[in-house]
Amino acid sequence: MREGGKLGEEAYADASPFQPKQKAPLLERAVPVSQELPAYRGGHAQRDLLAGVTVAALALPSAMAYAELAGLSPVNGLYTLLLPTVVYVALGSSRQLVIGPEGSISALVAAAILPLAAAGSDDAVELAAALAVLVGAFFLAARALRLGWLADYFSRPVLIGYLHGVAIVLVISQLGKVLGLEIDARDPLRQLGEVVQELGETSGATLAVGVAALAVLIPLRYLAGRFPAALLVVVGGIGASWWLDLEERGVSVTGSVPSGIPALDIPIPGGGDTLLLLPAAVGIFLVSFADEILTARSFAGKHGQHVRAEQEVLAMGAANVAAGLTQGFPIGASGSRTAVNDSMAVRTQIGGLVAAGTILLVLLFLTAPISYLPKAVLGAVIIAAAIGLVDPKVWRVLWTTDHVELAIAAVTTVGVVAVGVLEALLFAVGLSIVDVVRRSARPDDAVLGWVEELGRYGDAAVHRSARVTPGVVVYRLDDRLFFANASYVKGRVLEAVRGAPTPTRSLVFDAEAVTHVDATGLAALEELVDQLRKEGIELSLARAKTPLANRLAEAELSGIPLHPTVRAAVEAAL
Repeated sequence: MREGGKLGEEAYADASPFQPKQKAPLLERAVPVSQELPAYRGGHAQRDLLAGVTVAALALPSAMAYAELAGLSPVNGLYTLLLPTVVYVALGSSRQLVIGPEGSISALVAAAILPLAAAGSDDAVELAAALAVLVGAFFLAARALRLGWLADYFSRPVLIGYLHGVAIVLVISQLGKVLGLEIDARDPLRQLGEVVQELGETSGATLAVGVAALAVLIPLRYLAGRFPAALLVVVGGIGASWWLDLEERGVSVTGSVPSGIPALDIPIPGGGDTLLLLPAAVGIFLVSFADEILTARSFAGKHGQHVRAEQEVLAMGAANVAAGLTQGFPIGASGSRTAVNDSMAVRTQIGGLVAAGTILLVLLFLTAPISYLPKAVLGAVIIAAAIGLVDPKVWRVLWTTDHVELAIAAVTTVGVVAVGVLEALLFAVGLSIVDVVRRSARPDDAVLGWVEELGRYGDAAVHRSARVTPGVVVYRLDDRLFFANASYVKGRVLEAVRGAPTPTRSLVFDAEAVTHVDATGLAALEELVDQLRKEGIELSLARAKTPLANRLAEAELSGIPLHPTVRAAVEAAL
C-alpha cells in the first residue's frame, strides 16, 4: 500500500496543470501556407491575384533601381524577385510580408563589394551572390541556435515607432521621383535636404504625373480600401506614358528591361574575398533580421495574427541562399510593398507566388510595356502606401496609458529617420530594457487594512474604510525582491512602520506576489529582520509560496514565521 501510495504521489508530482498548445502537424509547421489551402476559396484567390500582380508591378522597377544601387546590373534585381519569393511563400509564417531587394540593404551590399570589383562586372555579381549566401548562412545558424527569442525584445512601442519611422523614410525617399529631381543622397535627412535645395529644378510634367496618381490613390485608399487602386494607377501610368510620350516631355521612365531567367550557380569568389565579406554579412543579417521581424509582426498585429520568429529566421535564411544561387543579392522585408499587399486585403502568401509568376512572365514576354512606367507613378504608389502606415490612434493610446512608452516609440521613430534602422532599434530596445529595470526598481506596494465590505485585507490608500490593526503593520510587495529593488523595498517597509498610527510591535509581510528572491534580496530581508528586532518589532510572512519558503530555508532564514493568510498572521501577532 505504501509503495502504491508513493507511486501515486510521484505520478501526481510529475503531472502539470498547464497544458501546452498542441503541436500542429509537421507539414503545417514546416510549410505554414499549407494550413490555409483547405479553406482557400475563389474570393481569396481573386484578392491574392490582384495583390500579387500589383506587388509585381511595383517590385519590377524598384528591384532594378536597388540592383543599380548595389553596384549590379538591373537584371540582377529582377532575378532576386523570383526563387527567393517562392522560397519565402513556402516557409514564411507571415501572410502579408513581401521580401526582395531593399534600399538600406542594397547600400550595404554596394559598400561591401565595390571596393573589391567594378560596378556591373561579373566579379561584382559573383561577390554579391556570395554575400547573399553568407547572409543566409547566418540566418540558418541563428535558427539552429534558436535565437528567434531576440525578436521578443522588440516591444509594442518599438514596433509602433519603427513602423512610423519607416513611413517617413519611404515618403522622403520618393520625393525626388515625384518632383522629377535627381537625388544622390542615400539617408533620409540628406535626401530631404537635397530636395529642398533643388526645388527650383522641379519638372512640371513629372510633378503633374505624381500629383495625378496621388489624387487617385489617396481618396480610394479611404473610400474603397479593397479596390486595387495601385494596380489601376500603374497600368494607367504605363498607358498614359506610351500615349502621351511622357519621356519626351521630361518625365523619367523605367527604361528597357532585359528578358530571360537566371541559371542556378554556386558563387565562388576568388582569393580571400569571402573572408572580406564576412563583416558585411553580419551587418546585413542584423539589419535584415530586425527589419523583417518588425515588419512581419507589425502587419500581423493589425489582423490579430501570429508570426513565428523561428520560422521567419528559417524562411529568410533559405530565401537569401536562393538569391545567391540565382545571381541575386541579399534581400530584406519590403515595407512599401508589404503595405500595398496588406491594403488589398491579401489572405495568404499565395499572393507572393502570383507576384513571382507575374515577374517570370514579364521577364519572358512582357518587358516592353514596363519600360514606359513613369517613376513618378511608382513614387506616388509608395507614398500612398506609406501614408496608410500612419495610425494616430496608437499614439493617443500611448499618451493616455504610459508616457515612458510614448517616449520610446517617439525615439524609435526619430532614430529610424535620423541614424538608420539598426542603430535606432538597438537604442530603442536598450530603452525598453532600462524601462523594465526602472519599473522593477520602484515596484507597486501597499499598506493593508481590514475592509469589512470585502471581507479581506485591502490597500489602505485605496479603501478609505480599511481598518489598520493597532500595533500591526501589514505590508504588501507586488513584485519579486531582487538586486534592483532590495534597498527600495527595505526603505519602504521602514517608512510604513514610521507611518503607522500606533506604535508597531509586529510587521506582516504579504509575500503572495513575491515570485523570486535573489541573493541581494535575501540579504536585504535579513538586514530588515535584524533592524526591526532592534526596534522591538517581529517580522512574519503571509501567503509565501512554496518556492519562496524553500529559498528562505536554504538561506537559513527559516526562523521567520510563515502564515497561510494575512488574517492568520495578524491574529498570531495580537
